[in-house]
Amino acid sequence: MAMFSKYQRAANRPAPGPANLATLPPQTATDLAANSKIAKQQKRREKLADVKLQLHQAILDKLNLAAIETVSEADLRAEIAAISTETLNDLQVVLNRDERQTINQDLFDEVMGLGPLEPLLKDETVTDILVNGPDNVFVERDGRLSLSNVRFKDDKHLARIIDKIVSAVGRRVDESNPYVDARLPDGSRVNVMVPPIALDGALVSIRKFKQDKLTIAELLAHGAISEPMARYLNAAVACRLNVVISGGTGSGKTTMLNALSAFIGHSERILTIEDTAELQLQQPHVGRMESRPANVEGKGIITPRDCLRNALRMRPDRIIVGETRGDEVIDMLQAMNTGHDGSMTTIHANGPRDGLSRIENMIALAGIDMPIRAMRSQIASAVNIIVQLARMPDGSRRMTSICEITGIEGEVISMQEIFAFERRGLDADGNVMGDFAATGTRSHYSKRFQQWGHALPADMFAHPDDPA
Repeated sequence: MAMFSKYQRAANRPAPGPANLATLPPQTATDLAANSKIAKQQKRREKLADVKLQLHQAILDKLNLAAIETVSEADLRAEIAAISTETLNDLQVVLNRDERQTINQDLFDEVMGLGPLEPLLKDETVTDILVNGPDNVFVERDGRLSLSNVRFKDDKHLARIIDKIVSAVGRRVDESNPYVDARLPDGSRVNVMVPPIALDGALVSIRKFKQDKLTIAELLAHGAISEPMARYLNAAVACRLNVVISGGTGSGKTTMLNALSAFIGHSERILTIEDTAELQLQQPHVGRMESRPANVEGKGIITPRDCLRNALRMRPDRIIVGETRGDEVIDMLQAMNTGHDGSMTTIHANGPRDGLSRIENMIALAGIDMPIRAMRSQIASAVNIIVQLARMPDGSRRMTSICEITGIEGEVISMQEIFAFERRGLDADGNVMGDFAATGTRSHYSKRFQQWGHALPADMFAHPDDPA
């Protein structure tokens, strides 16, 4: 009975009234005030987004888009500001100075650039831009992904920016052709996938093109490679060994390929073949080629293999293929085996041995019916060195292994590791700890290095734990 009366008394209490900040505990009052401020800011952002949409439509209606290319940037900004002011007065919307400047800049980016993506493209600390629908735009800085505050108005707004990207390079993307590779004017690589293949809104991936590529000295300073590794690779490239750079996506393969190319002599003729032109070689005699996808009619495709076949007729000393991913691997191996030593390329693989398997798979997918031993024999004679790169959990990139191909025994390609990154764990801040070290195995190409005037000291290949 007493228990019943307790519940009855609780039920008879008056319902709590609206929250009064003065009567709430201090922490609760602070939280409510903060939430109220956030709600007001969100409401203001939504209002500004609606205003910006109306201003953009007004600019499209009043601005002479055909004459945009003929006027200076200052005149265009002035015209956009005038149309914006006139439209805001008609809408009876009051904005402060900062909001007005921000909106005018956004409108300029919508007209001349890629709208909300433009600030990220100008931000030199951003290396990748990943758009997952209109409300989720991620960026990579220092190897780490984070959600940005960039948003698109809706799916139509994102679709308009995508169309602006792909139409600039003569391509299209729609339901019948839901994915496309493109390139921005500055060389940044773009991949787009739209619904119905992309289920939650269009997916856009932008790998930004860096005008200033990292040199070996800068890679040393960043801890991506050790000095003995750099000296070894200098000798390997100068002595015209064929090098394959292996690694996962974003591990720095193209950066390393560009850095290693600095060791090539200035008297050599180099031909480069890429899907997207990224290499920046400093030698005076460089011929650059770029493959081309099919046009909207499905014609005009130029594959990397087409470029490679023509390159063989152009008297190259070395051939550098930005990335080998298909049947061009056949011509690449033949070039390495027929006098074009010193050639280089990159492949996607998780390790040196996996890299060899990947090459085998590409040969098989090319439709070449070849006995397994003959295939591996050709690979072993063509590829001399495999350089393995990896992106660590802390976002850093490191050279994790340098392996030499020494021949073939039976049906197994012989390989020996010369240098490796020995990982020890993570520090308190989550940074990867480890050391670069020689494995204790002397280079298979030591005699070649000596003959070419790039002899390396024997102690450079000694493991730190080996007795002196």
